[in-house]
Amino acid sequence: MIEPEPLEMVGDNEVRWRGQRLIHFSGCDYFRLARHPAVASAARGTLAKTGLNVAASRLTTGNRQLYAGLEKELAAFFGTETAVIFPNGYLAPMAVAQALAGEFSHVLVDELSHAALVDAARMFDCPVNVFPNGDAAGLNRMVAKLATRSRPILFTDGMFSHDGSVAPLAEYLKILPRAGMIVVDDAHGAGVLGAKGRGTLELIGVNRTRIIQCATLSKAFGAYGGVVLGTRALRKKIVTRSRVFAGSTPFPPPLAGAALAALKILKREPIRRERLFRNVAYLRNQLRRSGWKIAETPGPIVRLPFIHSAAANDLKKRLLAAGIYPPFVKYGKASAAGFFRFVVSSEHTGLHLDKLARVLVTFKMKISEMT
Repeated sequence: MIEPEPLEMVGDNEVRWRGQRLIHFSGCDYFRLARHPAVASAARGTLAKTGLNVAASRLTTGNRQLYAGLEKELAAFFGTETAVIFPNGYLAPMAVAQALAGEFSHVLVDELSHAALVDAARMFDCPVNVFPNGDAAGLNRMVAKLATRSRPILFTDGMFSHDGSVAPLAEYLKILPRAGMIVVDDAHGAGVLGAKGRGTLELIGVNRTRIIQCATLSKAFGAYGGVVLGTRALRKKIVTRSRVFAGSTPFPPPLAGAALAALKILKREPIRRERLFRNVAYLRNQLRRSGWKIAETPGPIVRLPFIHSAAANDLKKRLLAAGIYPPFVKYGKASAAGFFRFVVSSEHTGLHLDKLARVLVTFKMKISEMT
């Protein structure tokens, strides 16, 4: 993969690229909280009080009341017994794997799971089986082949970032043996999906008894750091067994202060989620009227169907000419050839959405005439 050119953020919804100031429909700062004045102020205020770094593991001298306070607030926000924070979201499922290693007979992994889950799955000393993306029937066939007393643990994203679809967790729970568990990487669903922003589990309405939810604070919350949401028993295992927890320095206190401020905003302003989904519904409807086949997924992501390379280059030029950064990505197994993936935020204006819609509608008319 070729490393992309650097982008410079300019305001909430624009980037500077090759000297051009462009509207951007990309990234995962769904509510633009990374630039919210209250979040930035909280980070600066915490920095002045604590300094930048605790310079030690939480099991030695790096623990702070601020971390415990953030964990308490996260547990309350998501409705769980407890929360455990980590230096970043990638490490959260790793810590879960270290805490639960030896307790399961098989690991089952969705083929489009985030790399963090794929790497975490390898930490179990047992067979790892991969099933097709979101395919409950395929999972059922796989589970049927396991021995009667098998105890599998399933790894999947909650909301898949390539297209905004969500894993059918309720169906998975019915398929797995009663002793089976699910680990959900809800990096993109947490803060976004569900009536209160609790993520994929709340959206689907499944019980947490057999599910461990991992998340990141670097997307919807605009801050940084990973978190595991679960029971007190799980927390005890993480603290006593996980080398990730024991051997790493927690993220800087100013980021904990920023995360606390972001949590307050999301609790106080549910209108942000409402606005986010109004925006994405508006864009999807505009595109569908012109003939685009746009999937109806729960997430705020609009993925275009595959476009061959010549047409893709044409669309990139059209977007740039209209002052829009072209979000063409090659996202792992989701599509090696690449695809256009537009991420809508709660802070995009009607003018932003209409400008993007005009480019895509005009382009659709052109390629329809050619075929």
